[in-house]
Amino acid sequence: MKVITCETPGSFSFSDEPIPLRQADEALVKIQRIGICGTDIHAYAGCQPFFSYPRVLGHELSGQIVEIDDNPYGLAVGDPVAIVPYLSCGTCIACRNGQPNCCIDINVLGVHSDGGMREYISVPVASLIKNTTLNYNQLAMVECFAIGAHAVRRAKIRECEKVLIVGAGPIGLGLTQFARQSGGDVAVMDIDDGRLVFAKDKLGIKHIIRASKEDPMKRLEALTNGDFPVVIFDCTGNPSSMMDNFLYLAHGGRYILVSLVNANISFSDPEFHKRETTLLSSRNATKADFEWVIKSMENGEIIVEPLLTHYCHFDQIPDHFGNWSKPDGDVIKAIIEM
Repeated sequence: MKVITCETPGSFSFSDEPIPLRQADEALVKIQRIGICGTDIHAYAGCQPFFSYPRVLGHELSGQIVEIDDNPYGLAVGDPVAIVPYLSCGTCIACRNGQPNCCIDINVLGVHSDGGMREYISVPVASLIKNTTLNYNQLAMVECFAIGAHAVRRAKIRECEKVLIVGAGPIGLGLTQFARQSGGDVAVMDIDDGRLVFAKDKLGIKHIIRASKEDPMKRLEALTNGDFPVVIFDCTGNPSSMMDNFLYLAHGGRYILVSLVNANISFSDPEFHKRETTLLSSRNATKADFEWVIKSMENGEIIVEPLLTHYCHFDQIPDHFGNWSKPDGDVIKAIIEM
């Protein structure tokens, strides 16, 4: 089978390797689509935490089962599936408490072990979700949307709460839809005009804030009648943004760090305390989040296809990936077709 490996930052190689041998509790899946995530781009750039080289990237995956044993999930050869790429130990304190997404010994495909930039992958049967309604592009987007869905569940948004989402990349744009679905009155802030226009025109977001052209503090004060947002999500992965957001939060508010950055984050303790700030991180997603996303896609409650702006065939990855990684590009979401 064909495999593409990120050997070192900025470098891909092709190889021809044997199809993986599956274990008894695994299924062999033929990859159909691979979504390109910020994690892949950061790994390619050499700035992704929890990462080592060489590595086969790719964790936003859809495929078709080609080998599987009898199982309690009703899965069979030929089934189209989304893949949950977070493999947990099942025994640590996080797993025992129903939080396998932050397992002490978590193994994320494409990060801690080789991912889906290959023709076939063998994964635990429990990590597969069958769906015959959605297409392979949509199934490959489930993981991306599940990150935002999980963050929204963490935030426990109440009806009509003022919500600010900072960062209008794929994670932020997906999160925006789930925050609104949960009853939030949503505003989106970014420095990229194109992505803000997308949020307004395609997602119907009424309040957009151009952080590079207007004073966020004054704009947020005006939008909230001086109260400021009760819930803020940061999806930028930018340390300055992550630290600035502490000052935009309402008293008694909740701040959720969705993005991950290889840096230290600091804040003013008096400002933090006077707000009685609730600070949360949100890591990965659970199978329940995947199921929420799939149901929302099936019901037409979230928009998927317009986010898919760039495509290429598997063999063309090295030719396109560098351009997709440029911060001044027009890529919202790129999909690799097998």
